[in-house]
Amino acid sequence: MKSIIVSFTALLLFASCSSHHKKIIVYIKGNSTVDESAKTITAVDGSGSDEKTISYKTADKVLLKVTGLGDDATVSIDGDGLYILNAKTDTIIGSYQKYSDPRLTQTMKTQEDLKHDIDSLEQLTEGKNISAANRNFYILPKTTVKISDNLDAFVVGPFHRMTSIEKVDGKLPEVYRFYSIQEVRETIEKLTALTKSK
Repeated sequence: MKSIIVSFTALLLFASCSSHHKKIIVYIKGNSTVDESAKTITAVDGSGSDEKTISYKTADKVLLKVTGLGDDATVSIDGDGLYILNAKTDTIIGSYQKYSDPRLTQTMKTQEDLKHDIDSLEQLTEGKNISAANRNFYILPKTTVKISDNLDAFVVGPFHRMTSIEKVDGKLPEVYRFYSIQEVRETIEKLTALTKSK
């Protein structure tokens, strides 16, 4: 009887651990490396942008060490869910996006629309109005943030071009779009140029 209780307890513990899942998308640059088993990210500067996905099926807190590019840092993945870890030198800015079918007609923007867009983007580059409730994110280098409980959410990283996404079972997937802070500043410059009269 005692062995049955021990076996049942072990089975319950295994089942509870296997239901926990932490998925981390790591944004890196150059020839940076991600070692999932050693829980280390070695960041190096360089050209290009890349991403690696790692995951851990545990209820325990996961500590990831980010080395290189100055001071080392340790980031904590506390609960289940989908996370972004920024191992680049630039801040990453992103938010929840509603993607739909490609538009057949182009939407015209007024000068007021452009000024509103510029103001919103400038606030994002300053880390203002950022909150989990707003589903927007300001991720400094060598930090991490949880973006969703949905492990199947679709994430579009910096420097990727995507304008639409297919529906899954008739529904649009949960999508988050991220940019480097430099990309956002370049967008602000382009929009500002459109507000100036010729």
